[in-house]
Amino acid sequence: MAQMKVKQKIKVLIVDDSLLFRETLSREMSKDLGIEVVGTASDPFIVRDMILELKPDVLTLDVEMPKMNGIEFLKKLMPQYPLPVIVVSSSSKNVLDALNAGAVEFVTKPDINRSGGMSSFINELKIKIKIASTAKVGNQKKEYVPKNLVSSKGIDMINTVIAIGASTGGTEAIFTVISALPRDMPPIVIVQHMPPVFTRLYAERLNHSCALEVKEAEDGDALKPGRVLIAPGEYQMRLVKKPSGYFVKCSKEEKVSGHCPSVDVLFDSVSETAGKKAIGVILTGMGRDGAKGLLNMKKAGAYTIGQDEKTSIVYGMPMVAFNIGAVIKQCPLEEISEGIVRYLSKK
Repeated sequence: MAQMKVKQKIKVLIVDDSLLFRETLSREMSKDLGIEVVGTASDPFIVRDMILELKPDVLTLDVEMPKMNGIEFLKKLMPQYPLPVIVVSSSSKNVLDALNAGAVEFVTKPDINRSGGMSSFINELKIKIKIASTAKVGNQKKEYVPKNLVSSKGIDMINTVIAIGASTGGTEAIFTVISALPRDMPPIVIVQHMPPVFTRLYAERLNHSCALEVKEAEDGDALKPGRVLIAPGEYQMRLVKKPSGYFVKCSKEEKVSGHCPSVDVLFDSVSETAGKKAIGVILTGMGRDGAKGLLNMKKAGAYTIGQDEKTSIVYGMPMVAFNIGAVIKQCPLEEISEGIVRYLSKK
């Protein structure tokens, strides 16, 4: 990934109970000319005063700490001092809890037995610190619960496909959209930039909290009304059509637009397979993945929606899509589900 231009150094505060890990992170992060480590802490209880004193732009937070775990700390921190937090964790399940509590990104702790594990981890963390420094966290609506599920009267359930793509901030944005949809919806396919394991856990979490059936996609899964398929980490997911209906093809491939799964790959396949019978939605995220694919969907006759700048945690992917003319309707996150149903009901 190309080095992002940084006008001034990003001030980072590192919170981890391991002295060795804190020192390693501090040393390696400081090697980057765009990052300044302004402090380190072993204990969440002293972090509040450090935030007030040092005014960091980004906080890296270990989830598994003895006195107070990172998730409880996040729940206390975010309402009072909203700032971008990157969770560093070895536990898959804890990461989703942390994202739900307000973290904007996560990095899994490296396997010290794997060659190059620490180097890869450091590079990923540097990139995500730079992404997080651009994130807006003050206007997040973590407790947003729709008052009424939107009506789905008159929707074509058989031939329509809804495709959604997101990255940074997308886990909560996707939840906001699909939790407001009723069970009687056309099938939905989703790419959220996430590594393996996390996509399955994320799908399970959504399945327990939404009216729709949500599952991590497997190669050959059929699209059905009321079903949401989430692309598995490290697999490209495409829409294919057989005489019996729509299916997904999931295969291990190279990254496209810097990602696997890639939103562009999904959107391109939807444009080719479903054409004007599709709806494309691009949500918060850094970069440009999905913009060209959404434009191809629009050219094929699909209805396209982009999240607006005000409600995007990172207005990157939706901005690029909007700027190249791929977005027909741009609207706040909380209005997207209603916009989907309103469009379907007119058809």
